[in-house]
Amino acid sequence: MRCVTTYTLRKGSPAKTRTDVVVVGVVRTTKGDLEVATGGEDVAAAYGRRFKPLLSSMAFRGDPGEVLRVPTGDTLPSGQLLAVGLGAADGVTTETLRRAAGTVARSLGNAASVALALPLDEPLRVRAVVEGFVSGLYSFTSYKSGAEPTSVAEVTLLSPTARDADAVAAVEQAQVVAAAVARARDWTNTPPNDLYPEVFAEQVADLGRQQKGKGPKVAVEVLEPEQLRELSCGGILGVGQGSAREPRLVRLTWSPPGARGHLALVGKGITYDSGGLSIKSGSSMATMKFDMGGAAAVIAATFAIAELGLPVAVTTYAPMAENMPGGRAMRPGDVLTMHDGQTVEVTNTDAEGRLILADALAMAVEDGPDAIVDVATLTGGCVVALGEKVAGLMGDDPTTAALTEAAERSGELLWRLPIPEESRRAVVDTKVADVLQANWVRWGGTLYAAAFLERFVGDVPWAHLDIAGSAWNSGGAWGHVTPGATGYSVTTLVEYAAALAAGPTD
Repeated sequence: MRCVTTYTLRKGSPAKTRTDVVVVGVVRTTKGDLEVATGGEDVAAAYGRRFKPLLSSMAFRGDPGEVLRVPTGDTLPSGQLLAVGLGAADGVTTETLRRAAGTVARSLGNAASVALALPLDEPLRVRAVVEGFVSGLYSFTSYKSGAEPTSVAEVTLLSPTARDADAVAAVEQAQVVAAAVARARDWTNTPPNDLYPEVFAEQVADLGRQQKGKGPKVAVEVLEPEQLRELSCGGILGVGQGSAREPRLVRLTWSPPGARGHLALVGKGITYDSGGLSIKSGSSMATMKFDMGGAAAVIAATFAIAELGLPVAVTTYAPMAENMPGGRAMRPGDVLTMHDGQTVEVTNTDAEGRLILADALAMAVEDGPDAIVDVATLTGGCVVALGEKVAGLMGDDPTTAALTEAAERSGELLWRLPIPEESRRAVVDTKVADVLQANWVRWGGTLYAAAFLERFVGDVPWAHLDIAGSAWNSGGAWGHVTPGATGYSVTTLVEYAAALAAGPTD
């Protein structure tokens, strides 16, 4: 449960603001001394010579993510002061602030109001702080009896840019994007007995019906099994045939007037992955509800792009299936015919994601987009290579470069990996079909999977995000990322779409 939190941007001194908690940043100088960051000078002045000894007496070092919360007594009208570490004074970035804001949100206890006196001297920083704070407040408590709603009702951002139209817009934009991230996280966190293809598709359709405003809306089309058969979507049908829950494909269309480009998004929507007949071990199945994180991300991003009114056309494909063993399940040795007519020899039913993506990518190509981006929790090899916080990025040079720039603005971590010719040759090393689904070679499986997907995008500019690690936080909270589903890629996709809408820069 979540209470409604209002965000207000205004000028004012944090030393004169009445609130439950006032927040300042603390940085380390080149000499190793601690000092208050921009925005909190009045608070430090109110404490005078007591400020630095207060920090040092609590062994506060100003490290990123470190917090110190103390009663203010008669020094400030606020009940408590919360200092958050920002690290080196010359290293404070928008991402530093985004993570710090998330840490603050998780450290407020039962405070109902908070004033943020952080370095909010430009719109990008304002947006980062709001995004971080909203994400830091996130919790998934739908299945917890008696769960209490988040208590923070009012957040005041103290900033000299309060009358700047761009800063005001940044607050509104941040809330739209952060809400989209939360929506993706909610879907991904939902247990698979309650979120299976039919239900997932219907919830997306409901979201389409709930759109408000007078402008263009996101059109939602749900393709059911009979329609998928007519379209020869052998990958989606093959993966889903072992489950009692039949597959679906959701197609979203955002067509604003005067669109400056056309982006296609594709997201893997395996609502639960047992591995099929190539069954996973029991421990490996524990979090497999998150295998639809790519579909959740591209759907949520599409609605955010529309709500922001970005003048770029978006066509989104979210193939949805449950990968289960059973008497009708897909077998190693089966040959499937994809939407574009290519045949695929199945060798590992636990490499199912690439099969449903192949159909969706082929359909996206038919729309003639300027670029395709697919997002998928695809390979364990990507987690081995890059860990749980960094996504793998593969594709052509211009598209991957543009996505990298978008990720730098969003703060999401990714790293480009190659698609070597060796992988491209291995993908067609089959005597019975056009393409080999998997070759069981232990090394470079992430690259092989990307080479497989590449077969279905033709000449359209394309990038693939493997979010197998970054879609799920299996550890403790860090920065603005709480445990469980992360909603990874939503903000990067919105940033990428915004760049397309803005057009090329000189």
